[in-house]
Amino acid sequence: MRVRLVKTFTFEAAHFLPSFPDGHKCRRMHGHSFTVDVVVEGEIPKGKHYLIDYGDMKGVIDPVYQEIDHHCLNEIRGLENPTSEMLAKWLWERLRPGLPMLAEIVVYETCTNRCEYRGPGR
Repeated sequence: MRVRLVKTFTFEAAHFLPSFPDGHKCRRMHGHSFTVDVVVEGEIPKGKHYLIDYGDMKGVIDPVYQEIDHHCLNEIRGLENPTSEMLAKWLWERLRPGLPMLAEIVVYETCTNRCEYRGPGR
């Protein structure tokens, strides 16, 4: 049986977007209550009855969460231009080694705006 599991976490962070045009509101420092969906996908091993323990997912996510929660994202290596797109890719690169079944990262910058990233080449 093939399934997709989603572990959601939220974090607070400030950022500014230097790639936006002069005068654009997002070029100024501002903050968001981000929500992130970490999606894994795969076949449930015969006799196991589950794909992965949500606690194991949390264990992989927690160090990354500590790095970004209540920080200025622009000050984090690799997030100098922290658009939702770049944040989704950055999260993928950090979570994928510990979650080989990672299928998707969804970053909600606001309750009406999100970025979906499915890894390189997809």
